[in-house]
Amino acid sequence: MTIKNTIKFMIFSTLAFACMNVTVKYLVNVDAFQIVFFRSLSSLVFTFGFLLKHKIPILGNQKKLLIFRGIVGVTSMTFFFMSIKYLPVATAVSLRYIAPIFAAFFAVLFLKERVRPLQWLFFIMSFMGVLVLKGFDEQLNTFGLLLVLIAAVFSGIVYITINKIGTGDHPVVVVNYFMVIATLVGGVLSINNWKNPVGLEWVLLFSLGVFGYFGQLYMTKAFQNAATNQVASLKYMEVVFTLIFGILLFNDIYTVWSLLGIVLIIGGLVLNVLYKAKIKQESN
Repeated sequence: MTIKNTIKFMIFSTLAFACMNVTVKYLVNVDAFQIVFFRSLSSLVFTFGFLLKHKIPILGNQKKLLIFRGIVGVTSMTFFFMSIKYLPVATAVSLRYIAPIFAAFFAVLFLKERVRPLQWLFFIMSFMGVLVLKGFDEQLNTFGLLLVLIAAVFSGIVYITINKIGTGDHPVVVVNYFMVIATLVGGVLSINNWKNPVGLEWVLLFSLGVFGYFGQLYMTKAFQNAATNQVASLKYMEVVFTLIFGILLFNDIYTVWSLLGIVLIIGGLVLNVLYKAKIKQESN
């Protein structure tokens, strides 16, 4: 497969995730747990279908880790969806992407992995972007910032858990556990604040799972068919697409400071991805 096709896969993936983000923003009057429920329920059609078609054991091998990954995953997703109600959607997405910083910290503590000094410098660069957003962008909602940072912390735990799972379970089994747990948690916790969808809301709620599934599918295809250093940095196009949609659909306003903060966050993360790829090449 050519690198051109791989890039197309990443563009489709990031576009799908951006569509999911703006759909959540549009559903601002729907409870976050209800959004989690519909987003996960509609994805189960694809994940269960895949597992049954390919005769892959649904329960997997590492059940405790799979359940834990599902719990921390639904926690991260819920806080992220909640944050979108208070923040410009591209800002929320950018802040969620600092999850690798927390993942690196947890990896040092629990997995005894080594993080090189230059990587910490890149992480500091990204964290400076967070400080710029909070310190200079007066429009940034503090509560929304707190919510998305909590989402990023739990997302960092997800990365570590997936690392522990490794190749011991099929990727779709991992995702399926996540979707099942998210459906159960979202369904139960949304009962008290349930709002019956009206008209277009039905389509939008079920489209969340479709966007999420195809975003994950095309990202997986891209990583399977090209070196990580060729495609990993392209995933941050999600921020660009989301920013454009936010401006066009919601009249989101981004000050010079907010744009600078976003550039610092994504810039530091992209540099870290490229540096890790370089280290890997040199060690081979």
